[in-house]
Amino acid sequence: MSSSYSSAAASPTPSEREPPRSPPPPPAPLVGALIESLSFRGCGFGRAAASAFEKEDLRERAAFPQRLRAAVHAAMRARDPAAGAFALVNRDADGEGRVAGNRWFDAAVYDDAPESPLVAFVNPRSGGRLGPVVKTRLQELLGEDQVFDLTVVKPSDFVEYALACLEQLADSGDHSARFVRHNLRVMVAGGDGTVGWVLGCLGELYVQNREPVPPVAVIPLGTGNDLSRSFGWGASFSFSWKAAAKRSLYKSIFGSVSCLDSWHVVVSMPEHGEEEKEDLDLPHSLRRLGECTFYDDGTAKGELPETVSCFDGVFYNYFSIGMDAQVAYGFHQLRDEKPFLASGPLSNKLIYAGYTCKQGWFFTQCISDPELRGLRNVLCLSIKRMDSSEWENIPVPSSVRAIVALNLHNYASGRNPWGNLKPEYLEKRGFVEAQSDDGLLEIFGLKQGWHASLVMVELISAKHIAQAAAIRIEIKGGYWRDAFMQMDGEPWKQPLSSEYSTFVDIKKVPYPSLIINGGDR
Repeated sequence: MSSSYSSAAASPTPSEREPPRSPPPPPAPLVGALIESLSFRGCGFGRAAASAFEKEDLRERAAFPQRLRAAVHAAMRARDPAAGAFALVNRDADGEGRVAGNRWFDAAVYDDAPESPLVAFVNPRSGGRLGPVVKTRLQELLGEDQVFDLTVVKPSDFVEYALACLEQLADSGDHSARFVRHNLRVMVAGGDGTVGWVLGCLGELYVQNREPVPPVAVIPLGTGNDLSRSFGWGASFSFSWKAAAKRSLYKSIFGSVSCLDSWHVVVSMPEHGEEEKEDLDLPHSLRRLGECTFYDDGTAKGELPETVSCFDGVFYNYFSIGMDAQVAYGFHQLRDEKPFLASGPLSNKLIYAGYTCKQGWFFTQCISDPELRGLRNVLCLSIKRMDSSEWENIPVPSSVRAIVALNLHNYASGRNPWGNLKPEYLEKRGFVEAQSDDGLLEIFGLKQGWHASLVMVELISAKHIAQAAAIRIEIKGGYWRDAFMQMDGEPWKQPLSSEYSTFVDIKKVPYPSLIINGGDR
């Protein structure tokens, strides 16, 4: 495997190097089910013995060799992949493994890699603060060194330093490091935003030509968990969380892998003052790109500045603008200020319902300008259809107060607002059946809160607008002081200019994201 990093130690000679092992094929789900069902409990040894047996089985399957765990953590602490070079194993003439430059390992035998190496990331702020409990349980099952708290270790640092450390060791002839790097899988415990964050960081491996990219499994700790639902990981984490964590780890080891479209978002906004820049609080899934030049290719309707300030990110489920994002923003602000109120999925949904009424989605505030209650007079929507390079202007219905671009079938806690459309309707509108890997986004609108409520209980479908391979949204200056946007459940308040337009560009990422199927077993 190629690596963009230089080797940390000299490679052994061909005579010293063991032929690389080819990765074994993943065990069939039936084999995994059989292994998991074999426990001491069936032989009458009791629950405690069964639990100990299964825990030991998981450790043997997923735990890194001690020297590789030490190397990975050393690389992340030093923020230098070469800091783990002490773990390099060479073979002497007798076949005994010795670790170069470290006496602690001098007597250690050459330790083979596990058949299913696995690491876990946990967001302790997700799941009504259930995250710390799940983290402790995963540490019991996998070991503390392979479970990372996302408030302490960013997934980008793991990619930049830990995986690069394994790559350096592999390039230097360490076959165990090579096997771990090639067969690694990642478990993420958190909501859709957390899963998207980790997927986005792993996606950088494609950009840096550092494949393979580890697939991701999910423990759903968020409010909606639509990404989790779409790939069989469930709507929420089980109350019997001890057994559920163990089952999830087995599924992540034996589950098949599916591809998922991911979508790149770039927001181009006119330059604001320093104070307004600081007030722009972006979700962790977005990054600032700084000053750049905006190139208009004929779609802009409003005034354009010479230079713009840009930020970008990737989403996997949906991007939205309007009232639904405003409600989500209010909820997130409350959760950050008073975390004790957001104690679980049920309380979260009750708070969401309260914000829906408070923000005027059901009862439009009388002080608002009637022309601005919908999005039609505020923004322009342009799309590119599949296999087309031309932008097409799409009229926005006058009653629509929220526009959503959806990638999956699930939205807002498992609803399907696009609906299961009949073939004749698809043909009439020029649509195709929606899939999560078809290279298309389904764009629909939500009107007032009453309409959105009927859509959420699936009595009616949302207002179908278009299917698109690329989207451009222009928010014209001079109408609003700010707009609310969100992607994959992560909302933010976007400041707007009184003179110039703000643009949102969405296009498909040219490589797939990899998700482990949780419904295989």
